[in-house]
Amino acid sequence: MSQPMNIQQLTDVIKEKSQFVDILFQEVGKVIVGQNTLIEKLVLALLCDGHVLLEGLPGLAKTLTVKTLAQSIDAQFNRIQFTPDLLPSDLIGTIIFNQKTHEFFPKKGPIFTNIVLADEINRAPAKVQSALLEAMGEHQVTIGETTYQLDDPFIVLATQNPIEQEGTYPLPEAQLDRFLFKVRVNYPSITEEKQMMNRMTSNEQPKAQKVCNPETILQARKLCNDIYMDEKVKDYILNIIFASRFPEKFGLAELKPYISSGGSPRATLSLTKASRANAFIRHRGYVTPEDVKSVAYDILRHRILLTYEADAENINSEQIVRKILDRIEVP
Repeated sequence: MSQPMNIQQLTDVIKEKSQFVDILFQEVGKVIVGQNTLIEKLVLALLCDGHVLLEGLPGLAKTLTVKTLAQSIDAQFNRIQFTPDLLPSDLIGTIIFNQKTHEFFPKKGPIFTNIVLADEINRAPAKVQSALLEAMGEHQVTIGETTYQLDDPFIVLATQNPIEQEGTYPLPEAQLDRFLFKVRVNYPSITEEKQMMNRMTSNEQPKAQKVCNPETILQARKLCNDIYMDEKVKDYILNIIFASRFPEKFGLAELKPYISSGGSPRATLSLTKASRANAFIRHRGYVTPEDVKSVAYDILRHRILLTYEADAENINSEQIVRKILDRIEVP
């Protein structure tokens, strides 16, 4: 009988400590019209200490959304435009010789911040991707022979254009797997676009105010780890991931020809963390199967690699995820 009481106590704590999330959504909403899914996934990434790959056409307010979120949580923000001639030193910094003191000292690059917007990430060459991968995976960078820790929180929000593929370098699978979410950014509705038109063409441009600080995010992360997850929900997550690897064992043999490789163990951990964070922003101290479903597409979209046969038949990873979620029994 003690466990439900513990869950109730935890829910009471979460309700109190997660109030800032609603205020944060309201504040970002003063500047950004629509894009609620994008804003929600960015907040979830902050709570999970994860990175986000944003895929969408230019002009959909991706940069403005990230900048507004950084202002609202009083975090440092840098935007880096990735280009084919970008060097690792342009990203992480370099060693400079001081002629007065005759000493070498590090000049840190724009990656030393809380939130990095890597614009058009797939335009940068492999060496730059490698430098970014260390920062994303280890929260550190190496300049010369010295390793420097990055600030906490530190997350990379990377954008890529789904249409213009000329002069781009496809992201390696290892790097794709480092992203917690891959979020598709879509056009706003006609109502939202009219609201945007009125707001952004007025004399006074809206600006987000600070509603919390990075310390609030770090404390919320610890609370997210305490959110209760029933063993049945854990098994549900494992069944989803394993169905992406061995579909024939879950009555999904028709998917086998289309899947080159399924979700990695990192996908399991990501789905677990994101489900807990999803419960947190909804002020609950426990995870439901709906929490798992609401983050599953963005977590598995870039982790289920497809075969040539799937490409030939115009089958994408979202369709695969939908079939898996439809088939796996919900606890």
